[in-house]
Amino acid sequence: MKKALFKILAKFNKSVLPKYHYRDLTKLKKWEKAMVAYKYWVTTNSLDD
Repeated sequence: MKKALFKILAKFNKSVLPKYHYRDLTKLKKWEKAMVAYKYWVTTNSLDD
């Protein structure tokens, strides 16, 4: 159940939230860094076995 929820969140992240992989992460604003951290957390939990 937990993994299914994270997979749904990962699909939402991919389709709706902005992408930051082409930008320099050190020059992001605080809220942009928080969004990158959130996306990382969701991705790692959706891939976790």
